[in-house]
Amino acid sequence: MTHHCVPLWQQLLAVTGVLQEVRGGRSLTPALEQVDQALRPGVQALAFRVMRSLGRADALRRALARRTPPPGIDALLSSALALLVPEQDAPYEAFTLVDQAVEAAKHDASMRPGAPFVNACLRRFLRERDALMLATDRDPVAKWNHPSWWIRRLKNDHPGSWEGILEAGNRQAPMSLRINLARTSAQQYLDLLANRGLPAERFGLATVYLERAVQVHELPGFEQGLVSVQDAGAQLAAPLLLDGLASRRAAHVLDACAAPGGKTAHLLEMGAGRVTALDIDPKRCERIRANLQRLGLNAKVIAHDAADTAGWWDGERFDAILLDAPCTASGIVRRHPDVRWLRRESDVGQLAAIQARLLGVLWPLLKPGGRLLYCTCSVFRDEGSHQVKSFVACNTDASPQASPGHLIPQFRALGRPLPDNYPGDHDGFFYALLEKRPA
Repeated sequence: MTHHCVPLWQQLLAVTGVLQEVRGGRSLTPALEQVDQALRPGVQALAFRVMRSLGRADALRRALARRTPPPGIDALLSSALALLVPEQDAPYEAFTLVDQAVEAAKHDASMRPGAPFVNACLRRFLRERDALMLATDRDPVAKWNHPSWWIRRLKNDHPGSWEGILEAGNRQAPMSLRINLARTSAQQYLDLLANRGLPAERFGLATVYLERAVQVHELPGFEQGLVSVQDAGAQLAAPLLLDGLASRRAAHVLDACAAPGGKTAHLLEMGAGRVTALDIDPKRCERIRANLQRLGLNAKVIAHDAADTAGWWDGERFDAILLDAPCTASGIVRRHPDVRWLRRESDVGQLAAIQARLLGVLWPLLKPGGRLLYCTCSVFRDEGSHQVKSFVACNTDASPQASPGHLIPQFRALGRPLPDNYPGDHDGFFYALLEKRPA
C-alpha cells in the first residue's frame, strides 16, 4: 500500500474536505471518490473513523470553542478530535496528530490564519481530556455518536436493545462473503483462502467472514464467480423467498429495487427459474448486469420505476416477488457511518410512504398462492413491522408466514466461541414473508 508514504497532514486536509461535503448533504462514497487516488485508502480509513466519533467530536469542539469557527477550521478540529477519541484505539500518537492537524491548517491558504487556534484547542483537549470527556458524556449525541432523534426513535422501537443497536452501529463491520454453492462449497473456498494466507471463518452453509478486509481482486475465484461480497443478513433474502416454493426451477421471480444485484444473483444461484431484475436507476442497472456477467448468470434487467407498472410489466403474474424497498438504511450504519448524519427524521415518514406504495402496487402482480418477501435494511419499525401490519390489515388475501421480522445488528469479534442459536454477525434488517391466499 502506498498511502503510508503520504504525510498525515495531507490526509487530514482531505478528510476535512470530505467532512465538509458530508455536512453539506453529500454521501461519503461520492465525496471519497473526489479524493486523489494515492491518498484515498488512508483518507477513507480516517473518514470512517471520523464519522463514527463525530457526535463526541462536535460536542468537544463546542466545549473548546464557544464561537463556531469558519467551516474549514471547524471540520479540521472535529476531524482531529474524532481521531483522538476513543484513546485506547486511536490510530496515531496524540501529539503527532495535533502537530499534523496544525500542519494541515498551515498548508491551506483559507485556514492558515486559524492554525494557532487549532493548536490551542487541541493542546487544551489533551491537557483537560478527562474533564472534557466527562462533561460531554451527559450529551446522548456525544455518548452514542448518533443524532438525538435517531436515539429517541430506537429507544421507542426497541426498548430492550437500543443500546446494543447503537453500539453495533459504531463498530467496523467484517467483510462477509457469500459462497456460490452452485460452483463450490464453503469448505473448498475456506481452503482457497487459507492457501492465500487469508484467515476466515465459516457461518451456516454459505457465509464466510474474513478476519481482515481485502480488495475484491485479492479474493481467490472472485472473477470466476465463486464468491460475492454480501452481508450475512442480506444473504437471508433468497432462501426466505425460495424455500417452500412449489417449483423453483419453473418459478417466475421479480426482484424489485434490485441494484446492485447481490440478491438477484443469489436467487439465480439458488436455482430460481426466470428472474426479472428491476431498478429505477439505469446506471445501477449496469452494475446488476456486471455482477450477473461475472457470475455467469442471466436475468431480464429493466431500468424503470417499479411503482409505474404500466411502463414495464408485460401482464404475466409472478410466482414470487422480492421487494427490497428503499429505506433510511438505519440498519447498515456500520458499513455506511455517514448515513446517521445525513438522514433527517422526516425521511422516515417519506420513505415509509414509498414503501407502502410499492407494496400496494406490486401485490396485484403476484399469482394466488405466490409469495412476496418485503425487506428493508432498517431497524425502524415504521419501515418494518408497522408497515407490514397496516398492509396486512388492508389486504385480506395477504397471509403472513414465518419470517425473522426485525433483525437487530449483531457484532462479534472473530475467533470468539459461538453462543447457541447465534444469528451471525450481520447488519440490521427487516424481513416479512407474505403469501397470497387463493381467491
